[in-house]
Amino acid sequence: MNKHLLSKFYGWFYFAINLGAAISMFLCPWLLHRSGPFAAFGVPAALMIVATVAYWAGRKKLVHIPPAGSRFLRQTFSSEGLRVIGRLSLIYVFILMFWALYNQSQSAWVLQARNMDLRWLGFTWLPEWPQAINAVLVMAMIPLFSYAIYPAIEKVVPLTSLRKIAIGLFVTALSFVVSAWIEMRIAGGFKPSLGWQGLAYVFLTAAEIMVSITALEFSYTQAPKEMKSLVQAIFLLSISLGNAFTAVVNWFIRNEDGTSKLSGPGYYWFFVIAMLAAAVLFIPVARWYRPREYIQDEAPARA
Repeated sequence: MNKHLLSKFYGWFYFAINLGAAISMFLCPWLLHRSGPFAAFGVPAALMIVATVAYWAGRKKLVHIPPAGSRFLRQTFSSEGLRVIGRLSLIYVFILMFWALYNQSQSAWVLQARNMDLRWLGFTWLPEWPQAINAVLVMAMIPLFSYAIYPAIEKVVPLTSLRKIAIGLFVTALSFVVSAWIEMRIAGGFKPSLGWQGLAYVFLTAAEIMVSITALEFSYTQAPKEMKSLVQAIFLLSISLGNAFTAVVNWFIRNEDGTSKLSGPGYYWFFVIAMLAAAVLFIPVARWYRPREYIQDEAPARA
């Protein structure tokens, strides 16, 4: 059995994603400002083609799992399959609020950075560059959490997947508390250091490790063999729904003249309150949920 390797796999999987993200988040804005949009979009597109060719060339070294065919439909629409989807979807409702805040680091936080002192750590940053802090921190914090923070918490209280997610939801709110404070300083006529946004990224990255990586692993273990891809897809749908929530909020607070009913710090405080509400409501749901693990060809087992 390789069950004990799941956490390591998803940790290294996430590490690889963020290695590429860190390079991209520094390179693409630099290319955009230096050479224009053709280079900024063309270079990543060319590298994607190279990656696709490399992946195709090594396809024979990969494990190929044949499609389940009609077994997939039978399993999905069975009472057990529908129960799995329903139980996990309830968990994802709360995780989508995490994504509603997380993905604003690529939009609202970039706009906020334009009003900050961009001279930090000895050189001048582009407003888009702080996004790379997240990717770099993920690579640094994955081993920190795996070998230090999680074991330390385990000495105090058993650390289940749902407890990790619950803690992560509260930590997500802290990242937007920092953003709200930054916005208050900007509204007061100050230009706070970009380093304060770096602090917000520390909280956001810690939350990402506890919520996103954990949820990926948890989703895999909670789905029957024929449904693992479907459940992962439903989990990824929570990202889209989180973005949709943010879009709907921005639509409701928009005035006819283009201004916002929730401008400045109020905008960030709204999401702090929404995130805290979701985190608090998640606690009884996590206590109610009884994990059932499906590993390889095993029958479901109580976690």
